[in-house]
Amino acid sequence: MTPDFGPIAAAIAAHTGIPFSPRSIRSVAGGSIHRAWRVDDGERRYFVKTGDTAAAAMFAAEASGLRALAEAAVVPAPTFVAMGDVAALSFLVLEHLDLEALNNQGGARLGSALAALHRVQGPAFGWTEDNFIGATFQRNTLHTDWPHFFGEHRLRPQLALARQNGMDPKLVAMGLGVVDCLGGLFIDYRPLPSLVHGDLWSGNAAQDRCGRPLIFDPACYWGDRETDLAMAELFGGFPESFHVAYRSAWPLDRGYETRKPLYNLYHILNHFNLFGGAYLGQAQRMIERLLADLRR
Repeated sequence: MTPDFGPIAAAIAAHTGIPFSPRSIRSVAGGSIHRAWRVDDGERRYFVKTGDTAAAAMFAAEASGLRALAEAAVVPAPTFVAMGDVAALSFLVLEHLDLEALNNQGGARLGSALAALHRVQGPAFGWTEDNFIGATFQRNTLHTDWPHFFGEHRLRPQLALARQNGMDPKLVAMGLGVVDCLGGLFIDYRPLPSLVHGDLWSGNAAQDRCGRPLIFDPACYWGDRETDLAMAELFGGFPESFHVAYRSAWPLDRGYETRKPLYNLYHILNHFNLFGGAYLGQAQRMIERLLADLRR
């Protein structure tokens, strides 16, 4: 069912200063959490996400991340247009972009741009506000110690949710053992508080018809740059040129391959909590590998 686009059109008009009356409203692919639409009046087109009232906080967090990427001005991202809520409808309006999968050239451009994004640094690890990873709340209280931040604000909350969602308490306890000892993975490594995308799988990156790479659906915070790099490898989909260009612009630190499963455990736990037991075996293997590395 198509929602009432009257309030959305009014918000677009208020933000742009130009009256907007949709001629075409078409449902498009836009993710598994919210509905997405392409809206145009014959001259201007917009990408619109809609959801219930609970989506308002997620839309606000996404808008904040897009503004942060725009301010960094090193990796293009969709321009925020408007957001709001009325009755039981929440909405987020972005510029509409015709996107296609990254090719080798676009991947290389994105790799170099991501390295530049990671050189934008904050005062500590965390963010100015909390946000979401998918539909899961993500606390971002600032902290100067990265292992503490990642353990307490990333892994521990996901493990608590996993137990509520049926994960074997013994496996949860093993995961908590990783949290308690993860400082051992950072003895010779001191990451900087880089501006990270926060949810960098291949579905959140593309290029436009001019070959310009873009990233979207951010869950931004100041964190270890390796969190983005690890997730970019987790589900695949990025051209090899992306990885080569990034590492040419900013070589990886020693020990990345050991820390990579730590960072990806967070996303696998989140997928378990959002989508169910298909991710259980992968989570167990990651936890076992991390414990073995920490015991060396």
